Amino acid sequence: MGKVVLVTGVARQLGGRFVRRILRDPDVDRVVGVDALPPAHHLGGADFVRIDIRQPAIAGVLAEYGVDTVVHLDVSGIPLLPRGSRAAVKETNVIGTMQLLGACQKTPSVRRLVVKSSTNVYGSSPRDPAVFTETMVPKALPGGGFAKDIVEVEGYVRGFARRRPDVAVTVLRFANILGPSADTPLAEYFRLPVLPTVLGYDPRLQFVHGDDVVEVLRLASGEPRRGTLNAGTFNIAGDGVLLLSQAARRLGKPTLPLLLPAIRWTGTALRSVGVTDFSAEQIRLLTHGRVVETTQMREVFGFEPKHTTAETFADFARSHGPGLLPPEKLAHAVDRFEEVVRHG
Repeated sequence: MGKVVLVTGVARQLGGRFVRRILRDPDVDRVVGVDALPPAHHLGGADFVRIDIRQPAIAGVLAEYGVDTVVHLDVSGIPLLPRGSRAAVKETNVIGTMQLLGACQKTPSVRRLVVKSSTNVYGSSPRDPAVFTETMVPKALPGGGFAKDIVEVEGYVRGFARRRPDVAVTVLRFANILGPSADTPLAEYFRLPVLPTVLGYDPRLQFVHGDDVVEVLRLASGEPRRGTLNAGTFNIAGDGVLLLSQAARRLGKPTLPLLLPAIRWTGTALRSVGVTDFSAEQIRLLTHGRVVETTQMREVFGFEPKHTTAETFADFARSHGPGLLPPEKLAHAVDRFEEVVRHG
């Protein structure tokens, strides 16, 4: 018998993509996808169980299918439904993770746990180091939002690892995920026709492509390859960084620099009409940025992303068409302006 893999959060695009990919793995015998809502996309030949991981019944699913590998993807910063509440998201992230870990602890067949985390765990503050490594802690602990959820989730995962040392536990701290089908808060921000920015700041940003995310999850859910170790905590990001100003130019979108009080008011207004998630933690990211070290990802985990940060952003930009200021037209206008200045 091959592995039996249970995947949470399959109603989201990332969960669906991962399920379809891992079904092609010859070592996998069965895949069980769970979520509180039925997915709008196909799950291939996977079994779907409609269940809320916040409920104790998840333990029965693990036992019924004899699950040996759990991939926990139901950790997110935005609701699945357009009008979903932040409170429900937090409950799923934190209470759902607690219930899932409790179920895994009681299920002897479970031998591997993979948890989708985020570099949000490091926070964003003016006192941050230039680059975060996996052993560093945030200079300012998150006071709320998705970043606080991630800190709590990782704390519960560490507790589980101590109670079940026989289970290989992998925590993957992903940088901002982008790609044609990305449904992250930062992707929503970049889809705005005009990008509100914090006056006087031009943060450094890192991205990881959705295709690389799926491949990393696949590697983490299997046995480690020779010379690698896929248990532990790893930062996952594409090479290089982009400044927010560079990202805006590559999208061809104008920016609207605002003072901090004004951008907070703008974020509240945008959230009230359901346009985007413009939370306090996202404002901090757009103020101070965040960059992580990926040496462990390469040298220990043995993964080399196929897409750099710039290539990931370019693929995202191509999938959403030209902005109000297409880069080629903007460059032509600048050239014309320089020519006029030179010739009077």
